[in-house]
Amino acid sequence: QVQLMDSGGGLVQAGESLRLSCAASGSKFTIKDMGWYRQVPAKQREVVATITSDGSTNYADSVKGRFTISRDNSKNTAFLQMSSLTPEDTAVYYCNALVKVGVMPWRDYWGQGTQVTVSS
Repeated sequence: QVQLMDSGGGLVQAGESLRLSCAASGSKFTIKDMGWYRQVPAKQREVVATITSDGSTNYADSVKGRFTISRDNSKNTAFLQMSSLTPEDTAVYYCNALVKVGVMPWRDYWGQGTQVTVSS
C-alpha cells in the first residue's frame, strides 16, 4: 500500500506565494507520473500541473507562468510552487501519483488534500 501526504496550504493574500509538498510512503513501489489537481465546491476536480518521471511538465493554461511543478525522485516527493496567487486559485489541492506496488497494476493514488485560500 502507498500513502500520499500533501501539505503546505494556507491563507494568503493576492499576489503572494505558497509551496505545496507531496510525499509518498510505503514499500516496494515505483512512481511514474505525479501531478497536482484542485477542486472547488460544486465543480469537478481539475488538473493544475503534471510531471513525468523524467521531468517533463504540463500546466493548465490558468497557471502557466505562475506555478512550477517539480519532483525529487530519490525522495518520492513532488512540489508545487505557486506565485502571484489570485482569489481564483482558492481550492483544495490534491496530489496525485501513478504508482505500481510490487506486481500489482499501475493505479492512481491521491493525497488527502490541502486547502489554499487566497484573499483579495
